[in-house]
Amino acid sequence: MGTAEYAGRAALVTGASRGIGLAIATELARRGAAVAISSRKQDDLDAAAASITAAAPDARVLAVAGNTGVDADRERVVARTVDELGGLDVLVNNTGINPVYGPLVDVDLDGVRKIFDTNVVAALGFVQLAYHSWMAAHGGVVINIASVAGLRSSGVIAAYGASKAALVRLTEELAWQLGPGIRVNAVAPAVVKTRFATALYADREEEASAAYPMKRLGTPEDVADLVAFLCSDQASWITGETVRVDGGLLATGTL
Repeated sequence: MGTAEYAGRAALVTGASRGIGLAIATELARRGAAVAISSRKQDDLDAAAASITAAAPDARVLAVAGNTGVDADRERVVARTVDELGGLDVLVNNTGINPVYGPLVDVDLDGVRKIFDTNVVAALGFVQLAYHSWMAAHGGVVINIASVAGLRSSGVIAAYGASKAALVRLTEELAWQLGPGIRVNAVAPAVVKTRFATALYADREEEASAAYPMKRLGTPEDVADLVAFLCSDQASWITGETVRVDGGLLATGTL
């Protein structure tokens, strides 16, 4: 059952056709926000929009296909959000990629460039567009989806972790520069049960979750609930923060 907590607010969630992004968009819609969702494939977005509407029948949902790494696509996604939903009060930079694994000394540099371009540069690009099109005049909230890999070395996903560390620093810089009208925070999940993270737990979920004090992996809804709180008025004095949602994993001193 939905609430009116976000009534009158418009949110844009990138990478929202499935997994964490879809869960975030659904939760914001349930709380009354008009929601724009973006990812590369329109068919996947249409299915996601139907899922959101099923969970929040009164919600306004806009599905706009676009490649986060393409400047013109970002511009179109933000422009349609503002034009069709009447504003852009909440931006959730959820899109993230990780095409390379293994030791950094052998990693493909083109892959690293692509990771940073999508995970960091494109996120900043969305913030710039949100700022100039709406938030500079009206205020707003930005949430960047980081990772525990950006807070502690992992070895196997080192390039991805470095990009998420950069996103954490970007969050702090933006919070300082854009306050008081715009709050900017990051969320750092550990392994969440999504298709994106399947390689980290497939066929070994019990083993993978054993290291967590909570003895389970995360769900997209775990992340969505935290994001919804950070976007809310209850978090009005929180900015520049990176909040872990990791089942206590980093409290153990390992990753």
